[in-house]
Amino acid sequence: MTFDWNAHRFSGGVLALDLANTVIFRETPDRALDRFSDRAELQRFARAAAHFRKPEWGEASFRAPVARTEVERLVNVREAINALFRTAVRGGGLHPQNMATFLQLGSALVCDEPGTQDLALPNALGRERELSLGTAAFLSAMRLLEPARLERIKICPNCHWLYFDESRNRSRRWCDMTVCGNRAKAQRHYRRNRTQPENDHA
Repeated sequence: MTFDWNAHRFSGGVLALDLANTVIFRETPDRALDRFSDRAELQRFARAAAHFRKPEWGEASFRAPVARTEVERLVNVREAINALFRTAVRGGGLHPQNMATFLQLGSALVCDEPGTQDLALPNALGRERELSLGTAAFLSAMRLLEPARLERIKICPNCHWLYFDESRNRSRRWCDMTVCGNRAKAQRHYRRNRTQPENDHA
């Protein structure tokens, strides 16, 4: 089944969080779904990410893994990014073990990337170059470690996605107001109407 990688799927705001969000409803195991369980979605995600992440990466394109071992490396980096930032948002800080795993996996990807001397994000922006999806996501995550950026990462209370709150006063509550925000409003309205006495609807 073809999945639509539209703008909502990139509500994370940066590539690292978008990658972590390819598993939905992480905190509700009976509803959780890994979009990469269909390996064809890796290629489609990479193409969509190059389009929606132009503000972060300019004209760069992302190379999705094909070989089984490469796919496993990407998934491992994705899970390391998720564990690192989800724990931090939940009040656990940058847990040393999570950080060690993240750095070990990401560093291995960067070392295998051609032209690693050019990969600092400020220099990479605007370049017409191709990067492996895992390497780009790792570098994106590295920028989020800056304290001023780290404190802007949040978890959507509806779908459990991680997202980067770019609002001026950090008041954004949902990953996407038009999707999760509206769903929450509808649910509140439904619950409120169910608890009202029947004669209130007369």
